Amino acid sequence: MTTRRTLYFARPYKIEVRDEPPPDLGAQQVLVQTAVSAISAGTELLFYRGQIPAGMAIDATIAGLDKPIDYPLSYGYACAGKVIATGPEVDPAWLGRRVFAFHPHTSAFVCAPSDLLPIPDALSFEQAVFLPNMETALNLVMDARPVVGERVIVLGLGVVGLLTFYLLRQFPLIKLSAIDAYAKRKTIAASWGAEALFSPGDTQALAHFDPDLILELSSNPDALATALQLAAFGTRIIVGSWYGSKLAHLPLGGSFHRNRIQIISSQVSTLDGQFTNRWSKSRRLDLAWAHLHNIPVDDLITHRLPITEASQAYQMLEQNPEQAIQVLLTY
Repeated sequence: MTTRRTLYFARPYKIEVRDEPPPDLGAQQVLVQTAVSAISAGTELLFYRGQIPAGMAIDATIAGLDKPIDYPLSYGYACAGKVIATGPEVDPAWLGRRVFAFHPHTSAFVCAPSDLLPIPDALSFEQAVFLPNMETALNLVMDARPVVGERVIVLGLGVVGLLTFYLLRQFPLIKLSAIDAYAKRKTIAASWGAEALFSPGDTQALAHFDPDLILELSSNPDALATALQLAAFGTRIIVGSWYGSKLAHLPLGGSFHRNRIQIISSQVSTLDGQFTNRWSKSRRLDLAWAHLHNIPVDDLITHRLPITEASQAYQMLEQNPEQAIQVLLTY
């Protein structure tokens, strides 16, 4: 290997793919050659647009990204590939293993074996890169605590929204609906068994839905206001979106005050305290791997682009989001 290619957010709305010298391999490290990585159309577009709150770390939960945001920066958190070299102090059994890593988009990287997750034999690289979103969907459902016979609405059918919808279909709910602006997403939800799907302007049609539970997964702060307008007495609203520096303007002056509506934040880096006696992050991760065997991920993958065309990928997600669901970068 003479060079590697790494994606950089050079500045807001500017993507660069740079040829770099290969990383040095430490004695206790392995070298991974990336096969595919997944773009997060939610979080990564905030970096692309420069909508990250000042003073935040790039990602405090990922080794190497726990530093202040400063352009140019590399980012991403879903790489799958193969170990092609090991340091002299690493168990040689790692050589040739197919692995997943929470790592920025690049054609090759070094890390400690402890930062890698072996990919189950029955899963492809393309299935494996859905692991972070599947784990997020599981966390959302755990925080939502759906109850038999409830009426549930999902706002936003991006990748996380669709995976969450797929999991919720397994519960004995009396109603499960979703709201999204894009036909491509709603077509998938319909093929997965959705009984009713709505557009953002159809809230009048939902006036009598009387939801017990709403999951706001759109990354659009205006959708949280919609959730409050749809909520009834005692409705739980789970907010899985990260808005970055975008502000949510909420109608809290009407029925909200009397209706005991619960707004609950949900984020995958931690577990709710009510679960920690029995659950750990590793148990939840194992469950995410198990569910990836059943999810028809080919339904979700709309684009496979070489990393050299990454700039076009982000432009499409920004300017024509209706065209894409999951965009993969290949190497």
